[in-house]
Amino acid sequence: MSGSENLRDRTRAFIRDVVLPAEPPHGVTLSDDRLADLRGQARDAGVFAPLAPTEFGGHGLPLAQWSPVLQEAGYSLIGPAVLNAMAPDEGNMHLLNLVASPAQRERWLAPLARGEVRSSFAMTEPHPGAGSDPRALTTRAVRVDGGWRITGRKRFISGARGAAFAIVMARTSEDERDGATMFLTGLDAPGITIGPDIHTIESAISGGHPYVTFTDCFVPDAEVLGEPGAGFRYAQMRLGPARLTHCMRWLGLARRAQDTALDRAAARSLFGSPLRELGVAQALLADSEIDLATSDAMIERTAALLETDARAGEALSSIAKVHCSEAIFRIIDRAVQLCGGDGVTDGLGLIQYLNEVRPFRIYDGSSETHRWAIARRASSARTREVAAGAHRLDVVDPDPAE
Repeated sequence: MSGSENLRDRTRAFIRDVVLPAEPPHGVTLSDDRLADLRGQARDAGVFAPLAPTEFGGHGLPLAQWSPVLQEAGYSLIGPAVLNAMAPDEGNMHLLNLVASPAQRERWLAPLARGEVRSSFAMTEPHPGAGSDPRALTTRAVRVDGGWRITGRKRFISGARGAAFAIVMARTSEDERDGATMFLTGLDAPGITIGPDIHTIESAISGGHPYVTFTDCFVPDAEVLGEPGAGFRYAQMRLGPARLTHCMRWLGLARRAQDTALDRAAARSLFGSPLRELGVAQALLADSEIDLATSDAMIERTAALLETDARAGEALSSIAKVHCSEAIFRIIDRAVQLCGGDGVTDGLGLIQYLNEVRPFRIYDGSSETHRWAIARRASSARTREVAAGAHRLDVVDPDPAE
């Protein structure tokens, strides 16, 4: 058994034996003290921080091995947080590990990997600022003696309330390709205001999704993340894997919903037959198995490609994000339907799962935005093929004179 398979199996056992019994009632937030206690148990079980660098106490799993472990963690809504593998922290850890200076790694990455603090990623802005299109960025950073001054307003900054620091995207020039820079700053720095809060239907991410306002906030040169002007490139380095980890975690929750539906179908009878033997139920269960398998395969292929060809992997991550976000919703929705009246109560939790995953079709780029990008890439690729000599296939009756 490989190390990653062993970690997957230990994570599976820990989630089912320790985390599931510790889940708070639906609609109740896990307390910080209880989270700290569960994280201590995760450390003792050797399953804490599966993605974090080994130098800071993590397991340092390569991207291609993330999915089985994160799916097991995602079987519980609180599992990823207990294992320190929840957004936005895991995405920030990934980026900091790739780009941060040694001093930044010690100051920001080390406590984040150890689970001592939380973080946020401040890119999204009120309209007409950056949202699905990062290049619409309006927050500005201006050079001053010894550093930069940031001014602008962000919204939907997941995890910001209670977070220790943020990675902030700000425009530093008008260059279309190299006009943004990433900065690291504590969220208690002068010039930063957190709030008001934005209330959403899901609650899995600690710290909510508030506004964050920067007013002449000073950040020293030492806290520029990577190279000035490379912010858009770094954003893609972060967003591709981050989209995929959302797919992994939520696919784990979809597996739990399917297990709930399978248990109900085995235990209940209708019109004189076990529910699982009725064709209408079998069709729902089968369609969910198809969605689980295709999502799993898409995630695995995209993760492998991101490690070998980042550009192609980022393009495929758009396809994976659309497919998985919609398939996961369908799986949980079918489970609700199969469980009937109990499915819409807080007893089974399915309706809460539906609330948790519904925003994923909007977060990290809406399905419509990704479809627009996917179609553009496909059209451009085909145009290049035809220009290079490939036969056009839409010509029914070519004019011999042409």
